[in-house]
Amino acid sequence: MKNKLNWLLLAVPITLFYELSHSLEMAFVFSMIAIAPLAFLMGKATEEIALRTGEAVGGLLNATFGNAVEMIIAGMALYAASKNPDVLETMVTVTQASLIGSILGNLLLVLGIAMLYGGLKHREQSFASQSGQMNGALLVMAVVALIVPSAFHLSGGSESDVLRLSYATAIILLAIYACSLLFQLKTHSEEFESGGHGGHEDPQLSIKDAWTLLLLATLFVGWMAHILVHSLEVTVEKWHMPELFIGVILVPFFGNAAEHFTAVLVAGKDKMDLSIAIAIGSSVQIALFVAPVMVLLGWALGVGLPLQFGLLETAATFVSVFIAIAILADGKTNWLEGVMLLACYAILALAFFFL
Repeated sequence: MKNKLNWLLLAVPITLFYELSHSLEMAFVFSMIAIAPLAFLMGKATEEIALRTGEAVGGLLNATFGNAVEMIIAGMALYAASKNPDVLETMVTVTQASLIGSILGNLLLVLGIAMLYGGLKHREQSFASQSGQMNGALLVMAVVALIVPSAFHLSGGSESDVLRLSYATAIILLAIYACSLLFQLKTHSEEFESGGHGGHEDPQLSIKDAWTLLLLATLFVGWMAHILVHSLEVTVEKWHMPELFIGVILVPFFGNAAEHFTAVLVAGKDKMDLSIAIAIGSSVQIALFVAPVMVLLGWALGVGLPLQFGLLETAATFVSVFIAIAILADGKTNWLEGVMLLACYAILALAFFFL
């Protein structure tokens, strides 16, 4: 259970201190930092539980909790929007941006650092492209589905029609996600078995301890997410920081930090298959599962969360998917390709900051 990220758990009491001191800007910063190690603990607990279940159940657990942090943060933002109309626009913008930011972060930042780190240690790395190709195809399909409502709106569609289209699209995306799980875990599971995932590991925790850890980590993530959302509006106003930059860059960076850390570490061990599976698989989950669930949750809460994004967000998503798939097409990676992905991410981050 030892991990360098656990030192960041010190941010939890610091967040509480600033929250009680009504220093909301600092509470915002440290709540984001605290979420990173808590996300790692959630992931660790999920892995421990999955080791004791069947392959199908374990895969479903990992799929469900793989992006639980993003779901909790987005869910808290939508709940806040439903209770306080004054912050509705900000919360909807940040929620939409965080979904796009998670995809950008996984495809450009995580893959970029992993390729750079792995390439410097191993010169050139190769990987089996079969599962990557399927995830890539799913990602392209999902991104097209996410872009269509925006194109529909630009073509003259009304806000209410865009919402209806978004609800229908969300249901279709969830159906596709269910089919992809059935394909990977049941009908074609042998094609996705890999020895690069660490082999047969022995559990380090009892099943009771694993569930307890998962419950506690989830509760603390929810608490930190509540503080983050509560302090968001004040931070935006006082620091004059663009909402899109917070949503696209900052929130996904800390929310996905545990996954980022793992993907980079395994790339350094010459396990690019696993590193790519983490990055692209997470992006697929965001696009096919988290985004549609948030749209439907917003519907249930009376908060309109359309799959309608601005021109920059739409272009950034399309470009990131195109570049990532183009670089991965030959089944080999090196440090220069990592630098290219990081450069693209830096340019997009600056664009969102200056917007």
